[in-house]
Order: sequence, then structure tokens, then C-alpha cells
Amino acid sequence: MAPTVKVRDLIRQIRGAKTAADERAVITKECASIRSQFRDEDNDCRSRNVAKLLYIHMLGYPAHFGQLECLKLIASPKFSDKRIGYLGAMLLLDERQDVHLLVTNSLKNDIGHSNQFVAGLALSALGSICSQEMSRDLAGEIEKLLKSQNVYLKKKALLCARRIVQKVPELMEMFIPHMRSMLQERNHGVLVTTVSLITEMCLLSVDVRSHFRKQVSNLVRTLKSLSQSGFSSEHDVGGIGDPFLQIKIIRLLRILGRGDPDSSDNMNDILAQVATNTESSKNVGHAILYESVLCIMEIRAEGGLRVLAVNILGRFLLNTDKNVRYVALNTLLRTVGVDNLAVQRHRSTIIDCLKDPDISIRKRALDLSLALCNESNVRGMMKELLHFLGKADIELKSKMVTELLAIAEKFSPNKRWHIETVLQILELAAAYVREETVPNLIALVMNARDLSAYAVMRLFSAIQKSIVHQSLIQVAVWCVGEYGDLLVSGQCSEDEPITVTEAEVLSMLETILTSPHSNPTTLGIALMALMKLSTRFDKSSLERIRSLIAQYGQNMDVELQQRSCEFTHLFTKFDSMRAPLLERMPAVEVTTSSGVQDDDTESASTTAETAAPLSQAMPAAVAPVVAAAAPAQEASLLDLLGDSTAAPAPASQTSGGGGGDLLDILGGLDLGAPAQPAAAAPPAMGGGLMDLLGGGVDVSMSQPAAQGIPPLTAYEKSGLRVVFTFEKVPNNPNNIVTVTATTTSALPTPLTDYTFLVAVPKVFQLNVQQASGTVVPPNNSGAVTQVVQVANPQRQPLRMRLRLQFTHNGQPVVETSDVNNFPAGCV
Repeated sequence: MAPTVKVRDLIRQIRGAKTAADERAVITKECASIRSQFRDEDNDCRSRNVAKLLYIHMLGYPAHFGQLECLKLIASPKFSDKRIGYLGAMLLLDERQDVHLLVTNSLKNDIGHSNQFVAGLALSALGSICSQEMSRDLAGEIEKLLKSQNVYLKKKALLCARRIVQKVPELMEMFIPHMRSMLQERNHGVLVTTVSLITEMCLLSVDVRSHFRKQVSNLVRTLKSLSQSGFSSEHDVGGIGDPFLQIKIIRLLRILGRGDPDSSDNMNDILAQVATNTESSKNVGHAILYESVLCIMEIRAEGGLRVLAVNILGRFLLNTDKNVRYVALNTLLRTVGVDNLAVQRHRSTIIDCLKDPDISIRKRALDLSLALCNESNVRGMMKELLHFLGKADIELKSKMVTELLAIAEKFSPNKRWHIETVLQILELAAAYVREETVPNLIALVMNARDLSAYAVMRLFSAIQKSIVHQSLIQVAVWCVGEYGDLLVSGQCSEDEPITVTEAEVLSMLETILTSPHSNPTTLGIALMALMKLSTRFDKSSLERIRSLIAQYGQNMDVELQQRSCEFTHLFTKFDSMRAPLLERMPAVEVTTSSGVQDDDTESASTTAETAAPLSQAMPAAVAPVVAAAAPAQEASLLDLLGDSTAAPAPASQTSGGGGGDLLDILGGLDLGAPAQPAAAAPPAMGGGLMDLLGGGVDVSMSQPAAQGIPPLTAYEKSGLRVVFTFEKVPNNPNNIVTVTATTTSALPTPLTDYTFLVAVPKVFQLNVQQASGTVVPPNNSGAVTQVVQVANPQRQPLRMRLRLQFTHNGQPVVETSDVNNFPAGCV
């Protein structure tokens, strides 16, 4: 037999390989030699071969054929063999493989070995590969070691107990009685492992947490000793006494003090002392201070202590270490919902972090800056954020534009500031404005009558510079069509208004119509704008407008072709109707992202029966922009219930008994009654022409009588709550119930990207309107509302399935719920 290669020589050969192929050749040859020696039962070289195999395993090559050899080494009486054997077992074995159960007996024997180092090897291996079966078999042996006077074995036994508790939580009762005496130990290792075990048990059981709250005073006493004089000089790090033990104790205090006023009171003084006296110039001090801040913000601490914690994070923001700054920003974002005023004091420092070269710090600073915006600081914050928007990374702009539009809508001090801010956002990042926000921007200009001339002048100037970004073009073209007469009349209130002629306006629209960047929606809005201008411009421009519209009479796009043909007929056969049909549109009712109606809009019925949605109040050219969001939402609903084949219905239709595929996804929710076809809706006055011009909108202002139906809490979990309120239209043959879903959050941080999806059985007809926003404010400081209409012509008991999607602290969350307990008045 050829002599075996030493471990050192094998490492040298592998490192000397010039290519990956050479390395594989060396390893393949050595593995073949190791296999041959394993078959020959070469006991003298087994330890060396397993050591080489472990190195090969660390390089990522398969080494599973050495598992049984590890067991043989563990059974060897030699300490050197046991050491390699247990190391191999920890690396090559895990609880998913049945082979690891064969080591249980050897572990039991070695745990009770007279040599503490052999017992230590066994305990280390058990803490690494322990499974549920091993936990039940060896828990008794671990408990015995907790009574040992040997601190070397005791601290390892405590770590094994922590692993056992993780695998089999019901075994924690075996270890609880020993914890009080363990907390009195003076040995660093025993104290650290004891606190780790208690922390794990408190996280797993509320009852255990209540039991250990009695030990808060002991933990406070130990922490005070550490912070003042140091528990043991040999464990000092950078002049701070035993920082690892301090951090673990503070973390345990945070768990014990959460929601308990008495325990929190006992901790306040020591936390203030640690936060004040800990040296913050070194990284070890940062770790202790960070854990102290987390503890202060989670327990019921005093107001002054919370301010101290936020000030510590403010000092972290000035640190040169990027990791420290990132941790501070991340923690402040979690804190802003708890003590917003204290965080506001560091607003300037947070804004400075937007200029940091590190993208991760800029992202966190942006999230925090957006969360800090309120009524009192919105002007200054928006100025800084708009400055950052112009230089922001591409991956940040889309989210930033959406958030800035929502902030401007929610906290605008006046209409002029709101419009000016929206125009700046469009000029800086129009390419990142979502399509579904376009109707809201148009409605903003519509409802500010005294600022319409200023807004259309600004928008026209913007599209003169670029006609690439479709969101900006759609808003601008719609406003030019609606207020073109104000544009050319020079009624803008600015000091230096721009002089615009009718020919320039028509030339710009012609450029947009012929631009390769214009999509069908933009072209439709442009044609509609031309048609409106035919009644707002002089007759000298009429022939050019008719010529531009007629060019699309044979367009390949059916919508554009129909629009062109109907407009052409309107010029000839119905010319007397053209001016009344194209009158300036009235202000529409707009619901803000916070669910509050705009104060400047005219009062209207709040029921879905009488209040037309924004997409219907807009011209037909704008309505598809709103409807575009519905198929994606409906597809999400299909994903919710596992149907990937059903085609989503158009957003403009009501899904109901005749809808078929969408409602089939509910399966078990079908009440067994045959589906009834929905009654055909009466044609709108004027047919397709009136629909095209927005004339078929129901503008009835009648207010239905309240039915006194009590509200219903449809979903409540982990601080998130959805409450249904109901309104019912009397004497309605379709028995329509309007359900308003109000979502609030008691969590300290906002929920972003919030989506509310709902489905009903076949016997109902469902119409879901657009939500008031996508961000649920924290601490019940606001709400997101969404109106759902349910038609129940057969008067069956109402049932719904809900799906809530949102992002919390950067993590996507999906929750589902069935609602079957609707009030009797809903039937």
C-alpha cells in the first residue's frame, strides 16, 4: 500500500493547482486513495484520512462517504481520534440524516466521561447536531451536568440545553428550576450561557417570561456591577467590562420589560446609567448603546429616557463608520412612530445622509425622511427631497415619486403649493410616475379653478422641452385641451407669462400625435384635446383640427379609429351639439390617500350608487389609465385562490353571476344557488358617442337613507385591523350593499404597498373601487379606505374572502381571512 499523504502536503498540492481542473484532479485522486484505505480498515491512518476529508468538504466537494468513519473515531478510546471524530460529525452529519442517530449512545457515554475534555467534546457535538430524538434521549444527562461544580462542563451543558429547548420546547420545564442559582454564578461563561438559555425560553413561552420577571432585580444588579467596575478584568474589551454579557443581559431585559410597567420601572435607572456612561468612541461601546436603545424603545420607559435613546442614535449618525450610521437610520425608522418629536430634532442630520456615497445609507435615509414629513415641516422637507430626487438613483425614483405625491396630497398647506410641487415632480421624474396616478393629477388641476391657467402654462412649457415621458404628456395634453383658451389668452398670473399662439398649441399636439414615443392612451387623450380645442379656439383653427383628427379615421387601433370617426361625424351631422358636449368639465370629488375628502370639492353622495368614480368623470381618453390597474389587481386575486387560468374581467365591468371564471376560484364559498345573469344595463343617453365624451355618467346627488347596520371587524391581527361599515340603497331590485373597508394599524412603523383584495361566491356581483392610498399610517394615526359594492339579488347570506398584502419593515406580508358573520341587515 502506498504511503498516505499528510494533511499539510494535501493542502500544499491543492493550493499549488493552477486551474480548477488541476484542483479537481488532485482531490479526485486523493478521495480515491482515502476510499481505498477506508475499505482496508486502516486504523492507523483513519484519523488523518478523516482530517483530509474535512478539508475537502470545506472546499465544497462531496465527503459523505466519511460519515461512518467519523462514528468509528468517536468510539475510539484515544482522545485524538475522538476529537477528529466529533469534528467530522459536526461537519458531515445533521438531523436530516438517519446516520446521526447512531452517535447517540457514544454521546451519552462520553458526556459522563471522567475526563472533562472528552465530555466537552461530546457536549460541543450535541449542541451542534442535536435533533428532537437526541433531545429526548439526552435531556436527563444535560440536567445532571447543570448541577456539576465543574464550570467548564456547566457552560457547555447550558448551551446544549438551549439547543434542546429550541428543538423540543416542552422540555424547558426540566431546566427552569436551575436558572435562579445559575444567575448567581460569578463565572463569565456560565452567566453568558445562562442568560442565553433564559432568553430562548422567554421567547418561546409567555408563561416562562412571567416567571423570570421576578429575576429582573438580579439582572439589574449584575448589569450595574458590570457597568461600574467590570465583572472580571480578563473579559474587558476596549476598557469596557464584559460587553458580551452586558449585551445579552440588556436583550433579556428588553424581552422581560415588554408590556410590563413594573419590570420597566426597575430597569429605567440602570438603562439610563448604561446609556450615559458607556464609552461611545469604540465599536464595542456602540454595540452596548445600540442594544440599550432597542431596550428603551420597547419597554415602557420614561419620556426623558426615550429622548436620550434617540439622541444616542443622533450621535451615531455623525459617526464616520458607515455600519454605525446605517444601524442608526434603521433604528430611527422603527422609532419614528413611537417618539416622532424626538426624531424630528435630528432632521438636518438625516437629510445630510441623503448625500452619502453609500447607496444603502441613502435608501434608509430616504425612508426615514419620508416618514418624518408632516404638516409643520412639509415645505422644508419637500424642498430637500425634490433636490435629492433630481440626483437620486434610478432604483429609488419610482418609489420616491409615489411617496412624494402622497405626501404633497396629504400635507399640502394650500392648493398653489400642491400644484407647484406636483409640477416639479413631473418635471424632475415624469418617467417614474405610475399611470394610475395620472387621473388624480388631472383632478387636482380641475379642482383648482383659480390656478388652472398657471398650471396649464407650466405643463405646456414642460412638454415643449420633452415629449418622451408619457405621464407628463398625458396630464399636460388633457389640461391643454380643457384650458387651451386660458393658455393662449395670457391669463397666467405670473410676472412674465409665456406668449402662446393657437398655431403653436396645435403644432405641439401634432408633434405628439406623430411621435413614436406616444402610446395609444396618449394618442386618445390628444385627439380628445383637439376636439375640445375646436370649441375653445377661433374658427380659423377649425379646419386644421378637423384635418388632424381625420388622419386617424383608418388607424389600425380600433379605439383611435372609432374616436376619429365619431368626432368627424360630430363636426358634420351634429355640429350644433359640439359646443354643449365639449363644455368645460365640473370639479370632481377626490378622495385623498388618508381617506378624507378634499375640502374644496363640491359635496356629493358618498355611496357607490350615486358618486361616480374618477375614471367615469374623466373623458374616455383618460378612463383607461385608471382601469389599467384593475387587471393586475384581479390577477393577484386569482393567485390568492390558486386559479391561474381564469381570465380577469375588464375593470369597467362588474364581476358577478355571469362572470364565471373569477368567482369559480372560491370553490367552497359557493352557496349552491344557480348563478343568475346580471340584468343588462340601460344604454347611456347618446350611445357610444356619449360614453366617449363622458356624458353617460350618473351625476345624481340623492342621498340614500341610512339603514342602521352595525359595523363589523372583518380582520384583526398583530395590530392590523379592517373594519367594515355598511350602507344600503332602499328599494333597489339588485339589493346593493356598499361596504366601506377601513384599514388601520397600531404598529409603530407604516405599512407600505398595501393592497386590499376581496372575492365573493357566484351568486353575488362585486364592484371594487380604487383604494384611498397604499400606505397605512402607524399608531392608528390614519387609515386607508376602500369601497366595495356587493349586489345580492337573491338575498343570500353574504360571505367574503379577503387578502391583505403589504410591506412591513422591508418584508412582504400576505394575510388571508374568510368573513362569514355579516350583520343580518346586509341580506
